Amino acid sequence: MNTSLKNIPGIKFGETNNFLLIAGPCVVESEENVLHIARHLADLSDRYKLPFVFKASYRKANRSKINSFSGIGDEKALKIVAGVRERFSVPVITDIHNPEEAAFAAQYVDILQIPAFLCRQTDLLIAAAKTGKWVNIKKGQFLSGASMKFAVEKVKDSGNDRIMVTDRGNMFGYQDIVVDFRNIPVMQETGVPVIMDITHSLQQPNQDAGVSGGIPAMIETIGKAAISVGADGIFIETHPDPANAKSDGANMLRLEEMDNLLDKLVKIRKTIVSFN
Repeated sequence: MNTSLKNIPGIKFGETNNFLLIAGPCVVESEENVLHIARHLADLSDRYKLPFVFKASYRKANRSKINSFSGIGDEKALKIVAGVRERFSVPVITDIHNPEEAAFAAQYVDILQIPAFLCRQTDLLIAAAKTGKWVNIKKGQFLSGASMKFAVEKVKDSGNDRIMVTDRGNMFGYQDIVVDFRNIPVMQETGVPVIMDITHSLQQPNQDAGVSGGIPAMIETIGKAAISVGADGIFIETHPDPANAKSDGANMLRLEEMDNLLDKLVKIRKTIVSFN
């Protein structure tokens, strides 16, 4: 685990060599759903001594169709996310979409996430930086890993060095995404932790129906590869019933399968550490 990640407020097991787990549902659907998922993930974090950050978007701004689910209300959803921190003593993260949201969301979460399509938005990066919170910048599907140094510099030059970057693959044609694992060590050259977004890397966007597809059967494959090449953490969206999730269900991991996946990834991590 990158030593700087130990400084995330509320992080547990930072003294271990385990990878960071960022996981949760794509979007806040209800308090009951969020707490159910958070409880399960927090238990797994304790079992495997994994540093854990709970993730849920309070609102989804990037939707293909105007009638796609976007949220239950900003403040209501953020209070639910903040409630996870209070109940399970874990840090929490959510997306922001414009500069005005940064200070607002920062009242409720420990980490602000910059969506991949917005990673070049200077005003958004500066606003996130100025909150003093950790900032997780998703790498755009249209960028090389090397290009992310400029996003990192924008946040650092704004007075904030609490930064991590997350790879989520690159567009391959119109309706597929592929992962170039060279991007992980390349982005680590910026001196910040690098996370692998496993589930979004398996999206199949721009489908004719207006809802993204996905290849969840490859989640374990992408996860094993990411840990093997030294990713500092992994990002996974999960849900008890992905088929009925209100966003990104096609590429999510079923919640009950998380235990088996983490068991394998933790064993790989221990093997990698023993060689170094």
